[in-house]
Amino acid sequence: MSALICGSMAYDTIMVFHDKFKNHILPEKVHILNVSFLVPVMRREYGGCAGNIAYNLNLLGEEALAMATVGHDFEPYSQWMSQNGLSSEFIHIMDNNYTGQAYITTDEDGNQITAFHPGAMSFSHVNSVPVDREIEIGIVSPDGKEGMLLHADQFAELDIPFVFDPGQGMPLFNGAELLTFIDQATWVTLNDYESELMQERTGLSLEQMAERLEALIVTLGSKGSKIYTKGECITIPAAKPLALLDPTGCGDAYRAGLLYGLMNELDWDTTGRIASLMGAIKIEHHGTQNHTLDMSEFKRRYHENFGCSF
Repeated sequence: MSALICGSMAYDTIMVFHDKFKNHILPEKVHILNVSFLVPVMRREYGGCAGNIAYNLNLLGEEALAMATVGHDFEPYSQWMSQNGLSSEFIHIMDNNYTGQAYITTDEDGNQITAFHPGAMSFSHVNSVPVDREIEIGIVSPDGKEGMLLHADQFAELDIPFVFDPGQGMPLFNGAELLTFIDQATWVTLNDYESELMQERTGLSLEQMAERLEALIVTLGSKGSKIYTKGECITIPAAKPLALLDPTGCGDAYRAGLLYGLMNELDWDTTGRIASLMGAIKIEHHGTQNHTLDMSEFKRRYHENFGCSF
């Protein structure tokens, strides 16, 4: 059985600013903002939400099928996927476009400023959820707007349970569209900022959203996460990373942990802790797909962090 990961594939250009953004942005002058950040450290990595989630879920031993539209420059990424045992069966190449490009600057506080060129991602609606594969579960992560709407509709029509993960795509949708996603999805996952925006746009509280879902998951960075389900709120502690090197892609690693727990019918306490540890392991490495995983070591660290086994 497989998980279909709908979302972006992108090249990430990651830069590190050896200071804090807040020291250079004057709140009373944001209407005439003109800042420049010196970034002596820069790397180019393979990324995009679909790519990152699929990479992490594959590390956990599940079949993750990324579905995305990419550009004529995708060949190096395709080779990377093949080397890491990832299928490109549902990757559609748009010859006259670039693959998505993210330019990410991170400061000493872990804050990020990102510029994103969608490129071929804007044509994600040319892909369709396959009807001839044993797709057990899906996720609609940030992608082209038409594609996100289409793929949610298709999952719902095919009665395939799926996670709605709006992420950076949240600004694309109005309140009515977000309510439709909530009613179609089985689960919704948001970070703390996105949860505030979702409440503002839909007019629903987190508890009210959760009533329409099997679970609503809200990540809170270093404060862990909360899972709202069946009238209760489960608090998930944050796993402790061995080093704080790069937060980019941490949320995608967490979401892969959620999918793993759901695919293996684990309880929410265990699922949330697996997701938390996946995020911690990611943050110990530069880039979004440069970490590896040994399951025996993963279980050891799980016990070390949470005092129990799975």
